[in-house]
Amino acid sequence: MKTVIYSVIAAVSFSLLFLTSCTKSSDGTDGGGGGGGGQSTYGNYSVFAWNDLGMHCLNPSYDKLVILPPYNNVYVQVVKRGSPPQVVTSGVTVSYKLTNNTSSYNKGSFGGFWDNAKKLFNATLVHDIGLKGKGLSGDMTATNNYFVAEGIPVVPYNDGSTTRNPYQVAEITVKDGTGTVVAQTQATVPTSDEINCAKCHGTNAFDDILSKHDSKHGTSLSDAASKPVLCASCHPSPALGIDVGPQMYLSQALHGSHSTRGASCYDCHPGATTKCNRSLAHTADNGNCITCHGEMAVVASSIATQNRKPWVNEPACGKCHTGVTGVIGTTLFKASQGHGNLYCSACHGSPHAMVPSREASDNYQSKQYQGFTTTIKTIGSCGVCHNDSRGGAGASLGDFSEVHGGTNPEKVIGCMACHTSIPTNAAAWPHAHTWTNSN
Repeated sequence: MKTVIYSVIAAVSFSLLFLTSCTKSSDGTDGGGGGGGGQSTYGNYSVFAWNDLGMHCLNPSYDKLVILPPYNNVYVQVVKRGSPPQVVTSGVTVSYKLTNNTSSYNKGSFGGFWDNAKKLFNATLVHDIGLKGKGLSGDMTATNNYFVAEGIPVVPYNDGSTTRNPYQVAEITVKDGTGTVVAQTQATVPTSDEINCAKCHGTNAFDDILSKHDSKHGTSLSDAASKPVLCASCHPSPALGIDVGPQMYLSQALHGSHSTRGASCYDCHPGATTKCNRSLAHTADNGNCITCHGEMAVVASSIATQNRKPWVNEPACGKCHTGVTGVIGTTLFKASQGHGNLYCSACHGSPHAMVPSREASDNYQSKQYQGFTTTIKTIGSCGVCHNDSRGGAGASLGDFSEVHGGTNPEKVIGCMACHTSIPTNAAAWPHAHTWTNSN
């Protein structure tokens, strides 16, 4: 599987340059790291970008049965460095560009999405433009305290290649009012067509599904005049912005009906090859889906009995990360904000791809702002240079202040991505320094 190779870092001239790498000492202290005693070369702005899901799924074809269109969302927050820093949406513009991917219509059978967009989504679309009017490059829209490009019609194939690449990459560029580039970064824009209905439904899986649906429910979905069929036209799917319909939620129908048929999470949520959940601390061979989401029967029954809204009311970080300041059990990770009104994903990475990730492209911003080339940690974690994430046993605020604090620290750390002066009051740090230690 193709991944982004970090030689691209050297090829792109960023206004935000990388910090010099740290080197761990055998005693767990940082041995000349974080710039080796020098000051950082950060500019006036930093930019953080992420995708709102670990993997956006899409149909491999659009002429029979359709569950999901090509549709990716990229979010960006721009920070004006300072003491304190500020998240800004004015005075700057933000653009995005998929690297090595300039078209979708002419790849595989994805052109059927545009050919059948009127019947499926009551939309007339120009080729390579998605349901929200965005293409594979363009300007992002300022909303509240972030920028967003919604509904990017990405497909998992690079230009000129027939090899699946589900980990597409977007280059994000921030310009000031004069048009000068002031910050850049990259983010993974994941998408996969690996949904594997064929495991149970055979070679012509979509035809088989429609036929079985007709037989059991008295519908006529197999008729040529009915195709293509959008499942959400009857079974509402909040993933498509469809909240009401004549039948039960699509998530309830699919998870409930497959819970007793020998299906596994990765049969539908890509997948055996793609393995969309890739955060090293949160995954396993089976994706570790059940730990957070529960068995398929529970996913379905919680919708029916607990009024859970699929895609909106999902597991939250507080279920496992108890006792950590700022982590609550009722808000989705992808919707949560914390330190300085930054979204959690800005420092931790995209949902299902929290750093460190097994995919190099997911770790890009951690390397960019931590300035470390071998140890990948959440931005701001002491574990980049120390042997633990809390700065070493017996570490004191005095030690931190001497080495890292103030406006001209002895050793620059990732906090300088946003801060021009680092406070020594631990209560002001991310999560108030209350997280569980990890190596």
